[in-house]
Amino acid sequence: MKEYILLVIVGFLAGIINTLAGGGSVMTLPMLIFMGLPPVVANGTNRIAIFIQNIFGTAGFRSKGIKDFPFNIYMGISAMIGALIGANFGVNIKGEYFNIILGFVMIFVVAMLFVKPNINAALAKIQIDGKHFWNGIIAFFFIGIYGGFIQAGTGFFILLALSRINNFSLVRANAIKSFVILFFTITALIVYIMNDAINWKVGLVLAVGNSSGAWLASRWSVGKSDKLIKRFLVVVVLIMIVKLWFPSLLSFKF
Repeated sequence: MKEYILLVIVGFLAGIINTLAGGGSVMTLPMLIFMGLPPVVANGTNRIAIFIQNIFGTAGFRSKGIKDFPFNIYMGISAMIGALIGANFGVNIKGEYFNIILGFVMIFVVAMLFVKPNINAALAKIQIDGKHFWNGIIAFFFIGIYGGFIQAGTGFFILLALSRINNFSLVRANAIKSFVILFFTITALIVYIMNDAINWKVGLVLAVGNSSGAWLASRWSVGKSDKLIKRFLVVVVLIMIVKLWFPSLLSFKF
């Protein structure tokens, strides 16, 4: 019972982190591996929580009037196609190689946080037409490949694309991010389910925490300044560093 309570708590924190910034899977994915799940199964199981989390996150943003239809649909479809490629690669990679790649991803995700550009809608007009649209389609296709494969840190890449290509504010970018990840996670989940790489019980317990954190964060962040939200990212960095350098702190067995 204690292990499942811990899963909910960690999932709750990851849901908040994923909704406000990205990188929550850097906590949950290594934790699932340390708790005894094979790397490929941990990767698939994490998608259950991500999927349900982004249902609540997207609903939370919509309840506050934040939506960018049909732009988010187009980006989501592009990411779905990419995720199909990435997920097929993910279910076939050997566990030891996956762990090595995950280690490098964790370092890279932490670094990405520090180079993420300022996002301020007041400085530039949102660009979603012409070359900006097609550049977004291309970017989200490759983001989908990465997300389908490993997921951890996908939010940072989405925020980077939406800020540099389309000039979205952080709040609106987070709303689009929640929808796009929800969209392409459907594809990834199907691949992992077909390859029997899911632990449903663990995934659903984790999802309780993720979805609760996502709902809270999505509603809290609307109306807050980008500066205030960025302060939260400092906490994200600290959590990632602790997880990276002191993995035993979250090492438990079912």
